[in-house]
Amino acid sequence: MITYACHGAAKDVTGSCHLITCNERRVLIDCGLFQGGEETEARNFREFEFDPASIDALLLTHAHLDHCGRVPKLVREGFRGRIFATSATRELARVVLLDAGSLQEEEARRAQRSDRRGNGNIEPLYTVHDALHALDFFAVDVACGQSLQIAEGIRATWQEAGHILGSASIVLDLDDRAQQRRIVFSGDLGSPGRPILNDPTPAPVADYVVMESTYGDRPHRALPDSIEELDQAIRTTFERKGNVVIPTFALERAQEILYYLHRGIRSGAIPAQTRVFLDSPMAISATEIFRRHPECFDEAMREELGHGDPFAMPGLHFTRETSESMGINAIEGGAVILAGSGMCNGGRIRHHLKHNLWRQRSSIVFVGYAAAGTLARRIIDGARAVRVFNEEIPVRAQIWTINGFSAH
Repeated sequence: MITYACHGAAKDVTGSCHLITCNERRVLIDCGLFQGGEETEARNFREFEFDPASIDALLLTHAHLDHCGRVPKLVREGFRGRIFATSATRELARVVLLDAGSLQEEEARRAQRSDRRGNGNIEPLYTVHDALHALDFFAVDVACGQSLQIAEGIRATWQEAGHILGSASIVLDLDDRAQQRRIVFSGDLGSPGRPILNDPTPAPVADYVVMESTYGDRPHRALPDSIEELDQAIRTTFERKGNVVIPTFALERAQEILYYLHRGIRSGAIPAQTRVFLDSPMAISATEIFRRHPECFDEAMREELGHGDPFAMPGLHFTRETSESMGINAIEGGAVILAGSGMCNGGRIRHHLKHNLWRQRSSIVFVGYAAAGTLARRIIDGARAVRVFNEEIPVRAQIWTINGFSAH
């Protein structure tokens, strides 16, 4: 018998997790983190609705946390199967999961310090050690276009999804001797014609399609309009001698914005003397991984590589060290600052918001999705003041929301 069960991302955006059973073999597609407000993220601490030890294999569509972020928890609770992913996804997942483990430890320590009721030891969802152990189960690198026999009666094919580096849709061909079925799991899908990555491969004829619909109820804004608005935000902010702060997701969005800044400076749409700070160790590591995977790039991007590094420009600074990040706080104008997290719930972006939100000369430019309950969403929705590091910060900076950069 063939069965399908959804354990995340149904009637929701995050926490992707799908279970296929065929010939008594059990395969998961993705095992993602629930992200958003406190109520949503509390779901990460619940027990899985299946026995992790019963899972034979985990197939990953890509390395975003909402698709791979519970893998260390899955392993810690008994999973001993193999993890299949593209090589770019495996490399990015290492960066993402180690960072997530560190953040989980930090959040647990913070919660412990503020636990005035003495509820006992507060454990993180998982630790850096758990994340490192989980990486040992990434056993098979798969190329887009490749088919593999995962278990008896279960064959999987990875196809280009065009979402982030290494992302894929997964086609499952299932045969339980009584029936044959094809199920397509889209993963997250990019739009055709976008720069940098290969376009999504059209899905084959299938019996069932499990498809993302993040923007299924509204049209995308045209990308050229969004690029022009980003250039305009930078020009007008620099005219009043302020900084441009861009909360940025470390995977894909940071590299995409670097690419557009490179183009803007080269074309003259952005001042040539612009100082750009990529203030995110994870985004810096991800950018280095991008450079190692030209097989994921479309033809135009490969041509661009022939003229130099499309993610580099004069005035670009990679700030890995905390001291370098703190140094940016002294800059009152003329800088573009990219930092995570994109939803502003953690990471170095909070320091930059603390130092720029109250400045009328500065701009905060949102270029990605902001879930309900996050600091980013409160700012976008027009909050006059927000709490950052337990301090009330007035919102006086100009707020820009540019929706056309979505990788969905």
